Order: sequence, then C-alpha cells, then structure tokens
Amino acid sequence: MRNASAAEVRQMIRRGELRVPTTGFADGFMQANLAILPESYAADFLTFCLSNPKSCPLIGVGKPGQPGLPGLGEIDIRTDVARYRVYRNGVQTDTVDTLDGLWRDDLVTFALGCSFSFESAILKAGIDVRHISAGRNVPMYVTNLETNAAGSFKGPMVVSMRALSPKDLIQAIILSHAFPLAHGAPVHIGDPSKIGIPDIYKPDFGDTPVIAEGDIPGFWACGVTPQMAIRQAKPALAITHEPGYMLVTDLPADAVVAPKQALSAIA
Repeated sequence: MRNASAAEVRQMIRRGELRVPTTGFADGFMQANLAILPESYAADFLTFCLSNPKSCPLIGVGKPGQPGLPGLGEIDIRTDVARYRVYRNGVQTDTVDTLDGLWRDDLVTFALGCSFSFESAILKAGIDVRHISAGRNVPMYVTNLETNAAGSFKGPMVVSMRALSPKDLIQAIILSHAFPLAHGAPVHIGDPSKIGIPDIYKPDFGDTPVIAEGDIPGFWACGVTPQMAIRQAKPALAITHEPGYMLVTDLPADAVVAPKQALSAIA
C-alpha cells in the first residue's frame, strides 16, 4: 500500500476492503487525524487546535452537516476512515466501520495532520521505522504535558514513539522538522518517565513498541490528543478515528500550510 495513491486507499476503505492501520500507506500524501463534533462545540474546538498547533495542526474543516473536506480530496468522511471511535458524554461507547446511522446535520469535521506523513521521508533516508517493518501500529502514550485549554477542551498531550539508533534519531529529527503540519520535530527524546510514561512497553494506544539494543526513543506530538480533550468536554456525541486508522488525504505530505480551500469553513 505504500505505492498506492490517497484516492486508491480511500476507495478501498469505502468499499470495506481495508480495515487496518494506515502507517506506511500512500507515500507522499498527508494522513489526518479526525474529530467530528456538534456545531455548538466547533468554535471552542477550533480555538483549542489553534492554541495547540504542535499536537493539533489543522489541515481542514468541513461545513456543518457536510461530509466532504474541500481542498483535501474527494472525501466522504462517513465512509473513508477504516475505523471510527464514538464518544457519548466523553465516554467511548462504540467502535464502528462507517458512520451510517450516526451522521447528523449539525456535525462539523476537523482534520488534523498526522506523524505518519513524515515517515515516508524517514524511510526514503534508509532509516528503519521499526513498527512499520514489524507490521505494527505505532505506539502512543498519554503524557504529563498539558495542552492549552479552550472552553471545555483541555487535557494531556498524547505522543507517538519511534525508537531509533542515535544516528538515525538525529536524522529523523531533522527530517520531521520540515513537516510542521505533521507535528514537526519531537517534543521529547530519551527517558519516557520525564514526560509521565511509566512503562514504554505498555502504550495507551497502538501496539507494543519494537526497540533494538542501543535505540533512543523519540516522542512526537500526536493527533490523538483531541480525544483526551473530548473526554473532558463531554459533548453528547463526538466521533474520532481509531488511533492509527487515519484519513488519507490528497494534500502533499510535505505541505507546510493547509490550502485556503480546506479552511474556508472557518474563514
């Protein structure tokens, strides 16, 4: 799937043929985290994203009730993510494959950049991204790093982890810095306990990490962070992606600003 286009990946997901994490898919295309909220919560969530650009880099916003995301491709957000999480009053109640029966006229879709988007640059540099080689989802952790609150949205930052040799980690930091819409450079390297992670082998989301002897862990801000904030805000209904099961967009992975059309709903 690395050589598939973003549109091809979305079509396979839409047809129900692809229900796996999208790490390593659609080389060169931006993948996106997802948050779908009632319109009454949209302004505060927008402020939350703008106040936390490292963990919530905004790449697209839909209009209320509209399943498309102009500027990011021919997308139907109700079907084009391989797995969704459903939250009710801040509690995850379901995991579903489509949003049939859940979609409402007041729902607003937010798309946020994803660290999967810079992994292709790391792979092209000849660096082994260990979870991809092992066929695993990236490990993700809730930290003690607090986000900036906006209205009822607040909570800890979530990070994704990639363990690399010292030489490869330095190169990965340089490469990821060039992808600001995909979280950019790491927020922490080294000792996980310094950011409140008690056991690196027990991630809160994703799969158990693969760590080779001599590796140093690098921790990148993660777009699962809004799911922590949704738990605090407790909207009657909210929908996100299942961590690791991303929306694959037509936006180039190395884009440094979101297209104006993608943000027109908040202009």
